[in-house]
Amino acid sequence: MAEGDQGACRRLVDRHLNRLHAAASRMLDDREEAEDVCQEVFLRLWKQAPKWQSGKALLATWLYRVMLNACHDRLRKRRPMVELDFEMASDTAGPERVQLWTQREQLLQQALAELPPRQRQALALCHDAQLSQSDAAAAMEISESALESLLARARRGLQAKLRPVPPDSAPAAPLTHENAP
Repeated sequence: MAEGDQGACRRLVDRHLNRLHAAASRMLDDREEAEDVCQEVFLRLWKQAPKWQSGKALLATWLYRVMLNACHDRLRKRRPMVELDFEMASDTAGPERVQLWTQREQLLQQALAELPPRQRQALALCHDAQLSQSDAAAAMEISESALESLLARARRGLQAKLRPVPPDSAPAAPLTHENAP
């Protein structure tokens, strides 16, 4: 690729595009914007390839670092606004099932959006991009133990936000001096 071999570039895109796109989609919650980020990443790779120094960093680590930076740039420019995806789960699913799927997807996207950015990044790299923890940690420029901590906190946060509330468990009235035992 450093010598301008388009076939080599195509092979790298084929190898990394789906996972990069999945991680960028999770970070941005926008598939089209994630496509733009991926184009930026591979365009930058094409331009930087002649200057690549072997042994300094793994290519995959570099790709994910560039993707994370591009996502951060886009997120900083956004106005605070939550958009929910109302895609249909399946054309053959019944309306009740589609509605249930849409509601669950909305809740998940909202819960993910409420996570701190570093926790969202860790989830995107490990689950959507399917990077190993060592590669994800390198892409985020943190230790593996720090990544594990981010993942654990993110999972706990999602569980807390998505845990169903039993219908008979109405919130208790706050304890005051008037209703104290």
